[in-house]
Amino acid sequence: MNIVTPVTTPEEYAREIAAAAVPGLPADFRWGVATAAYQIEGAAAEDGRTPSIWDTYCRVPGMVVRGENGDVACDHYHRMPEDVRLIADLGVDTYRFSLSWPRIQPGGRGPANAKGLDFYKRLVDELEARDITPWITLYHWDLPQELETGDIGGSTAGGGWPARDTAHRFAEYAALAYDALGDRVKHWTTLNEPWCSAMLGYAYGNQAPGRQDFGDAIRAVHHLLLGHGLAARYIRETAAARGNELELGITLNLGTATPETDSAEDAEACRRADGMGRRLYLDPLVKGAYPEDVVADLALRNAELPVRDGDLDVISTPIDILGVNFYRGTLFSGVTEEGSPVDAEGLPVTRGVERDLPRTAMDWEITPTALTDLLVGLEKEYGVPTVITENGAAFDDTVSEDGQIHDADRTTYLADHIAAVAAARTAGADVRGYFAWSLMDNFEWSYGYDKRFGIVRVDYDTQERTLKDSAKWYRDTIRLTRSR
Repeated sequence: MNIVTPVTTPEEYAREIAAAAVPGLPADFRWGVATAAYQIEGAAAEDGRTPSIWDTYCRVPGMVVRGENGDVACDHYHRMPEDVRLIADLGVDTYRFSLSWPRIQPGGRGPANAKGLDFYKRLVDELEARDITPWITLYHWDLPQELETGDIGGSTAGGGWPARDTAHRFAEYAALAYDALGDRVKHWTTLNEPWCSAMLGYAYGNQAPGRQDFGDAIRAVHHLLLGHGLAARYIRETAAARGNELELGITLNLGTATPETDSAEDAEACRRADGMGRRLYLDPLVKGAYPEDVVADLALRNAELPVRDGDLDVISTPIDILGVNFYRGTLFSGVTEEGSPVDAEGLPVTRGVERDLPRTAMDWEITPTALTDLLVGLEKEYGVPTVITENGAAFDDTVSEDGQIHDADRTTYLADHIAAVAAARTAGADVRGYFAWSLMDNFEWSYGYDKRFGIVRVDYDTQERTLKDSAKWYRDTIRLTRSR
């Protein structure tokens, strides 16, 4: 399987691809699918679950397409055994899913909710019965609303992730979850995409909780990482004391930064983009320090990371695996479209440049070779084994007269990115698995139900699940790769 030369339109990009073994992937390579609690579970007010920041954000007019929400979503909470059977039919060995914090610890404080934990215990039962490994993500963006506002249910903390107390509340929740499931689940991810939680949630305001304060966003960055470290330390120490097997990590959304030209301005723009998108997270996690150049960049915007003594030791608690969510690489310029190296506020420019490349329905460029570059670069700079915890694409699927979904564009996307992973392994990157995003169409955050990432179609009126052609291709590719 080879990565094709990029072409100009999505229609040209879609190809009929036969399933085949993927050269360069070993027999023990991990294959999976992934989901997130708020996007699929539904049952938003059942069995003790309280609102998250996403329940609240969805009720703010204009924030989500058509004012949609995750109250029902894919009704996975009630259809879980059926969905696990579907996962098993795909032939994957791993299912990555997130726990709902407000389902396990309503309000973000106090004891565990037994009914909430029971759901996840049953899910693990179903997975184990079908020889599917559970891979838990503790936080996929559903902060209990009380911890954001501090005025519901008698909570006095509040402030969300910009508040230091939230890191400690997260560690408390993580302990509840690990105490209940750690004897049975080996693979634990603390956070999913802290960049999105901090920047989209607190700087740009286009995801929950919808705040727009750059200083708050940078405080959130540090407290997310501190929460990761506190949770990681507890889980690692508890696993050792109990003799539990453990593979512990964090998942970051990562891309590549490529200069548009060989100019000094474009090189500097890439340094800034890479600093804010990658090194701001990975350097403290792996090297125990924030990058000095990024700290200086933040000072230009009057923003400061609220580091206290001992924080970086906690944040750099060793991890076993780095989850990589990859969707695209980006071309950057260090000048405005008018040619100025500074923006309207007098700050240095870091501008993404559009290319004549095929795009997904999210209007994201399709850049599979950038995934190879990213993985090889991570190996050289940080040396932590990786798993692709998310990779996939939204396209405008249609149901054919035969009731099938012939999504050649998505199949092509998966084939090219899996080939990119194999190429990275050949180049020396220790990549140990690939999880397709997503198992099924679901609530796509601010896009509501308008974008479909699933390899399984969900009819939201009937909740019927249908394997798309991409799911069948993925299933057969896994089988052939394992059996070669």
